[in-house]
Amino acid sequence: MNLTFSEEQEMLRKAVRDFLEDKCPKKLVKQLEESEKGYSPDLWQEIAELGWIGLAFPEKYGGSGMNFLDLVPLLEEMGRACFPSPFFSTVILGGLTILDVGNEEQREKYLPQIASGKQIFTLALAESDARYDANSIKVKAALKQVQGKSGSYIITGTKMFVPDAHIADYLLCVARTKEGALKQVQGKEGISIFLIDAKSSGISYTLLNTIAKDKLCEVVLDQVQVPKDNILGQLDQGWSKVPRILERAAIAKCCEVVGNMQKVLEMTIDYAKERKQFDRPIGSFQAIQHYCADMATDVDGARLATYQAAWMLSQGTSGTKEVAVAKAWVGEASQRVTNLAHQIHGAIGATMEHDLHFYTRRAKAAELSYGDANFYREIVATEMGL
Repeated sequence: MNLTFSEEQEMLRKAVRDFLEDKCPKKLVKQLEESEKGYSPDLWQEIAELGWIGLAFPEKYGGSGMNFLDLVPLLEEMGRACFPSPFFSTVILGGLTILDVGNEEQREKYLPQIASGKQIFTLALAESDARYDANSIKVKAALKQVQGKSGSYIITGTKMFVPDAHIADYLLCVARTKEGALKQVQGKEGISIFLIDAKSSGISYTLLNTIAKDKLCEVVLDQVQVPKDNILGQLDQGWSKVPRILERAAIAKCCEVVGNMQKVLEMTIDYAKERKQFDRPIGSFQAIQHYCADMATDVDGARLATYQAAWMLSQGTSGTKEVAVAKAWVGEASQRVTNLAHQIHGAIGATMEHDLHFYTRRAKAAELSYGDANFYREIVATEMGL
């Protein structure tokens, strides 16, 4: 296992960093956080033309034919820049799920639209209890037979914390299609994944006020009609695909956080070199040096754990334990890093005029996204046979 980036991946990293440093200053990030859409359509089209949205899709679908590991430097740099965009929801949650679960007709129809930046996708999975297990799925999809036609499903219920739903063209909605399945062991039977036109009659969206200002939505589905052909994968067998979706989401989020942590470390080291107390830089004091050393240790540990899990996912091998280890570690390490950064920066780091708050808010939100540390500790324990 070689966790060193290839020359091509390093070139991609540099290209993304240069682009975002030029096109996405913190002034723009703040403006987009406060806007209703939460992203810049112009920037979205620019990164589509650069081929970044279609990076991990096969060439026959308009992509670049690269793999999940090739997304790591891209996601890291997006995290480093606090880049507000629907990339995560569209590519990680939407596109890669269609590539993995969808049939050929669905791939040919949707993936080129994603790769070109013409359509935005997202995943509607979590519900009111914010859990990521089969028993939490209460949204129902009932088959409505139409004489002489294949029929359609009527979907009713509420999904929570759906990223970018208010600007999405399609939702991938996880719903219960088998009556009585909730009574079965763990409730895993009778769940299907639907592709839903986000502008369908009966769908309403409410933007949630979040710490990261990351445009999460409550999505209410009231008798939404969806054709049978819009089922991704097999009917009633959708939950078997969800763990893989969550693993990709967790590691993609870890990649963003690693970029976040690296930038926080660099900002803090620079500040420790420049800020003076008692006629000397505060970085010359042992306490500050040890704080920075602890931060660097957490950053490197988070990066290695994330890269290992990303490599395993890109190889198609079982990396359930490695993903869980990475997500549990990165979530808590990011809190240690940002807390020490605030201690070293002092009062200036607590102001909204300083950039540190962008990273602190995003790190806290990411810690809880797609399962917190305790959720993943349970997975690690299970993988160890406990």
